Amino acid sequence: MLNMFATKLLSLKDTAATVASEIAPFASAVDSEAAWPARSMAALSKAGLMGLQVPEQLGGHGQGLLALAVLTETLGKACPSSALCFGMHCVGTAVIAAKATSYQSEHYLSKIARGEHITTLALSESGTGANFYLSETLITLAGGQFLVNGTKQFVTNGGRADSYVISALSPDSSEIGDVSCLIVDSDAAGVEWLEPWHGFGMRGNSSRGMRLTDAQVPLTNLLGDTGDQIWYVFEVIAPYFLMAMAGSYLGIAQSALEAVGEHLRTRRYNHTGDSLRHIEQLQTKYADMWRSIEKTRQLLYAAGERGDRGDLDALPFILSCKADAAETAVAVTNEAMTICGGIAYRENSRVSQMLRDARAGHVMSPTTDMLKIWTGRSLLGLPLL
Repeated sequence: MLNMFATKLLSLKDTAATVASEIAPFASAVDSEAAWPARSMAALSKAGLMGLQVPEQLGGHGQGLLALAVLTETLGKACPSSALCFGMHCVGTAVIAAKATSYQSEHYLSKIARGEHITTLALSESGTGANFYLSETLITLAGGQFLVNGTKQFVTNGGRADSYVISALSPDSSEIGDVSCLIVDSDAAGVEWLEPWHGFGMRGNSSRGMRLTDAQVPLTNLLGDTGDQIWYVFEVIAPYFLMAMAGSYLGIAQSALEAVGEHLRTRRYNHTGDSLRHIEQLQTKYADMWRSIEKTRQLLYAAGERGDRGDLDALPFILSCKADAAETAVAVTNEAMTICGGIAYRENSRVSQMLRDARAGHVMSPTTDMLKIWTGRSLLGLPLL
């Protein structure tokens, strides 16, 4: 499998593995305290990984979908919340980079490459639900700048990032799909952060609501042209987001498999001295878990590789990989809870955290059901929307 990775990607993977080993001891505290993983983000910055999606000429690594999947998988094994926060930063970076002006390259991408700037997405709204590509947030033009009004929900890295890529209705438009993308700086006037959202899992991502009241955004922060958001969604946001999330959930599943393997090898019956690995039923269950993970990994890597080389048949691979990773992560972590028994069932055990984190995969938009519909439509030659 490693033969498909370029030398640079292998080096980046090794660097991410080193970071993962550094942050793993703090993953439990990130979860139990619902704490944004500042230590993880600092370690990723120090390791030079924050510019993963920044073009090389701006000091970044110039990597694509496959690299994002591999690195979030590596981090997800150690701390899923850290993988999510890093992944959303990378997606935001990819959006900025897609049609970056010289101003945006200098003021955002170069700083991201130097590890001096964190960005993220702020698309979801309560009024549009899972239809994250729609927006009711409004843009108006006033005094040579944009004024933005609306409320975004479930903003990962909320209140922690230096900038936010948002979606809003284009100026002078009443069509809900005529949406533009903007960069909103963290210190922009008119930005208010709502109370943190306390989740069942992925508790360290600092998910918060973002209220924009006549938020002042310079015209230079428009991404692409007005009304470009649907292009951004399906050409940049969805592919990179799906790779990042699928990688994170695959990492959770792999971590659960390793926890089960350790349990089966070390847990022994006092009356026989045999370890649990000698029980045929558990051998079968463990093999099933391994097989599920490997199938998901092959699909994810194939999606990233096809997407990076512009394969015309890449779309169903990309659309299905997050749905598949979510199903695998939930099934594997649930089985891990059963196999590890009472040890896993104690409050806030490592395995129970994996199960809680994995469950977010189905509900984080685009949801599993939505992705299956889109995959089917893509395979049948129908438009996604």
